[in-house]
Amino acid sequence: MHTIFALATARGKSGVAILRISGPSAHDIGRTFAGTLPHAGETALRRLRDGEGALLDEALVLRFDAPHSFTGEDIVEFQVHGSIAVIRAVEAAIGATGLARMAEPGEFTRRALLNGQLDLAQVEGLSDLIAAETEVQLRQAQQLFSGGMREFAEICRADLIRATALIEATIDFADEEVPVDVSPEVGALIQNVLGRIDGQLAGYHAAERVRNGFEVAIIGPPNAGKSTLINKIAGREIAIISEFAGTTRDVLEVRVDLDGLPVTFLDTAGLRDADDVIEQIGVARARSRAAGADLRILLLDGVQSQGDFSPGVPVDLRYMTKADVTGVGISAMRGDGIDQLLRDVSSLLNDRVSGMSLASHERHRQALERAKGLLLVTKSVFQHGDDGAEILALHLRDAVAALDSLIGRVDVEAVLGEIFAQFCIGK
Repeated sequence: MHTIFALATARGKSGVAILRISGPSAHDIGRTFAGTLPHAGETALRRLRDGEGALLDEALVLRFDAPHSFTGEDIVEFQVHGSIAVIRAVEAAIGATGLARMAEPGEFTRRALLNGQLDLAQVEGLSDLIAAETEVQLRQAQQLFSGGMREFAEICRADLIRATALIEATIDFADEEVPVDVSPEVGALIQNVLGRIDGQLAGYHAAERVRNGFEVAIIGPPNAGKSTLINKIAGREIAIISEFAGTTRDVLEVRVDLDGLPVTFLDTAGLRDADDVIEQIGVARARSRAAGADLRILLLDGVQSQGDFSPGVPVDLRYMTKADVTGVGISAMRGDGIDQLLRDVSSLLNDRVSGMSLASHERHRQALERAKGLLLVTKSVFQHGDDGAEILALHLRDAVAALDSLIGRVDVEAVLGEIFAQFCIGK
């Protein structure tokens, strides 16, 4: 494979920048600039000089020998000063050697996958790890990146391989009496795997929401304090506050870290029968976004009587506003009760994520559903004895293949483009 290089840290001015070189010529390139390289796995301070002997920078040099590296190839890393000029000069000098080309997005990680350093689920976990914004997202990504999905798939695979072997043993003894009745063990093995798959599928929605973020819609009639509340949550004025009803026409969003959970609060148009065409569109959008949100907070004006107000969508939390006037409920203006409101939201969302599974990507769900469907067919055939052992063994092998796709043993190329499109060039 070609030797590749790229900036592995964010482009721009910084204290330190890391340039990574990976491939068969990595060590030769490293020696061209640093003179000598440290021993594998060690670091050394070196002066980097270009082909004409001009000083590029003083850098910390790291060396890794294949296969004991991230990509499974020889790697050299230069930790240089994060000056834009230094980065450009070192990149240009590496390119001028003719021994390496600039890496494509995600190419280092792709090579790690192809060289068996990572499986496909770990690659997705790494992508999630880079994108993680909150503590819960970080824990979720680390579990996937550390091989949690591979462990799950291997346990299921071992049970199904055992069941297949037992069934195929009956084929081998087709003209003889089978020494032991394998039916109870085969049935138990299939049921065990179905139970594990059902557990992953049951927690998929919560895991997916943690990865992508929850949406909490703030709804209510006009002038109930929705925009004031979202400004308070955001800590800045993002919504126009006015005494005139119908000021908010579109859905405004504020993304926050709520006790480790990624949550987007939605400020919506006041719900009422509006005459203005633009306001009507805003009300329709408000109901649509609220209906699709994970939670809905209904605010009612505590000064006016709105006890019989119906928002037209399910409500999870309900609060009376303007406690600064009435002394009851919350006051988005003064902040009374806002901390409790946020704790209520956090409590409800944490209840939902308590059972989240390893499966957090749509690809995971589809593979699990495919494996489950095949196992249900196998179980039905097995119980009724409609087909021979050959058909049962075939169904089980297909189920194993579906589980193997979770970690990329099969059907890898079909999803690589989509996954690596999310990676930056230096990763």
